[in-house]
Amino acid sequence: MSHPTPAGVDAHEIEAALRAAFDPAELQVQDDSHLHAGHEGARQGRHFRVAVRSVRFLGLSRVARHRLVYDSLAALIPMGIHALAIEARTPDED
Repeated sequence: MSHPTPAGVDAHEIEAALRAAFDPAELQVQDDSHLHAGHEGARQGRHFRVAVRSVRFLGLSRVARHRLVYDSLAALIPMGIHALAIEARTPDED
């Protein structure tokens, strides 16, 4: 089902940036903007959830992993990412 969302960056652009940065074993990008319709931040951009598994996260803390994800999306964030929920794991983590 398709839901109207604010203009700007889309899930495909986020997916491309994360694939380029992490060569992930697994990647899911979900646009949750429709769940925030009417929310004040919904006018400021879209809401996304990403789950990425990559060997690049080996030995890194949760905060360091999130920083890497944010760094890889730095060019896209001002284009309309208001909120980003991140699950960043190594391929062998559950």
